[in-house]
Amino acid sequence: MNYGTIKKYDIADGPGVRVSLFVSGCRHHCKGCFNAETWDFAYGQPFTLATEDEILEALAPDYIQGFTALGGEPFEPENQPVVAALMKKIREHYPNKDIWCYTGYLYDVDLVPGGRVFTDVTREMLSYIDVLVDGEFIEAEKDISLQFRGSKNQRIIHISEKP
Repeated sequence: MNYGTIKKYDIADGPGVRVSLFVSGCRHHCKGCFNAETWDFAYGQPFTLATEDEILEALAPDYIQGFTALGGEPFEPENQPVVAALMKKIREHYPNKDIWCYTGYLYDVDLVPGGRVFTDVTREMLSYIDVLVDGEFIEAEKDISLQFRGSKNQRIIHISEKP
């Protein structure tokens, strides 16, 4: 998996100060996407153990509330194994920090057994996520007044509160 960037002091993609990983690769190609360069799976640089260590180190300060995965598309089947493994390590090292993830796929349609991007690690990946922001960005529904999402169709789902 490649990634475009790591933001170590992100205040836009979840509550508080966060460490955010922008993965590469996305098949949605939403019109008006703010990060279209990450559509290319080869964009950026390879995600390595050194990258993982950099993220874990950046999460260490007490003022960092949590981690956010976005992109690109963390739930592309090619990206899921690496993102799930990273989230597992974050959970082990920082059990009190929250994990957010943005996806253009729908939680209750695409990320369930039989869904178009459900893989052998999807369920595990979802188990580490506290909050999932789902749904493609739709330019016609863009609303800059919305917190933590770009268009009205996108949902903020508190997975950790699900039964």
